[in-house]
Amino acid sequence: MQGLLGVSRVIDRVLATLAGIGGWMGFALVVVVCYDVITRYFGVPKPAGLNSTMIQEFEYWLHSGLIVFAIGYAYTRNAHVRIELLRDSFSNRTKHLIEVIGLLAALIPYAAIGLYLSWPFVKQSFISGEISKSQTGLSNLWIVKAGLLVLFGMLLLAGISQLIKSLAGLSGALGADEEEELLGGGH
Repeated sequence: MQGLLGVSRVIDRVLATLAGIGGWMGFALVVVVCYDVITRYFGVPKPAGLNSTMIQEFEYWLHSGLIVFAIGYAYTRNAHVRIELLRDSFSNRTKHLIEVIGLLAALIPYAAIGLYLSWPFVKQSFISGEISKSQTGLSNLWIVKAGLLVLFGMLLLAGISQLIKSLAGLSGALGADEEEELLGGGH
């Protein structure tokens, strides 16, 4: 079980690193929005052939990236909805069991199906050279659509990591601090 917990820790570190990238995308989003507002409302010219449509579409790309790169980490940090009113009265063993059932019945299959169904969508976008519907918009839309693959992949990794920890909790292999982090609710 300790080897699997090591795998879980590696997954958690990867998700935390990617969430950091998402955080920088959030910072870039703020900068780009400010730039967009200043150039649009104060008449500042846009350099290098940029236009308002391109900037606004890039804002959408950054916002998508922020969500995509943060979602797996957020799940491992218990930043998702739970029914705390009922759950708080359960024993830790019951909480672990509910987590295992939820991961195996919902999150992991959902992420796997999402990956499976997203791949043709992204592939077709890449092959066709899909561009913005706006004549002055961005090209290479497959990049933002590939975010679906990253999102579902990160959710799948987060689900696997949480499954390992929950199984370790069921077997009594988690330390008290790890168990509190896993079951604490994060709120």
